[in-house]
Amino acid sequence: MRLAAVEREFADEIVIEWKSFLLRPEPRDVPLERFRRYTESWKRPAAQEGGGRFRVWSSDEAPPSHSVPPNVAVKAAARMGRFDEYHLALMDAYFYSSRNVTDRETIVDVARACGLDAARFERLLDDPKLVAEVHADFREAIERGVTGVPTVVVDGELAVPGAQDIELYRHLIRRRLQMRQSG
Repeated sequence: MRLAAVEREFADEIVIEWKSFLLRPEPRDVPLERFRRYTESWKRPAAQEGGGRFRVWSSDEAPPSHSVPPNVAVKAAARMGRFDEYHLALMDAYFYSSRNVTDRETIVDVARACGLDAARFERLLDDPKLVAEVHADFREAIERGVTGVPTVVVDGELAVPGAQDIELYRHLIRRRLQMRQSG
């Protein structure tokens, strides 16, 4: 959300390349009440800034078990030319609507709601190349020292881990653009 705003603001000068990072690479069940307590952190003011919608997990639906399915789904949507819309809708499904984004039905429902061709989307979900891309992105991130999301990498250098104020992102981009012009 913040990064999407920055990308729009600097549209002629930067390109944001989104890569997968697996916060939970392997499936693991998390008790619902423990997960609900964890989601209390989503109410922090910093989480609420930048246009995202967050609320404590409010459904009885099981929490997501791991990170691979939603990352594959986002890559599938990107292949269909709808990364931004799907990415934001999937985040909203998770952070606001308390939907299990590792559940295939949820992933496909979000795709349908975004107007994606569900049959084509499901074929892409089953494409082993997309799963391999997700794992390759994750390995690259680990090799770079990334430990969480979001992490902003500018011109190949690790810049900023964690969600930051939009002004910091703007400052980093302006500084890098100035360095390019002078150097």
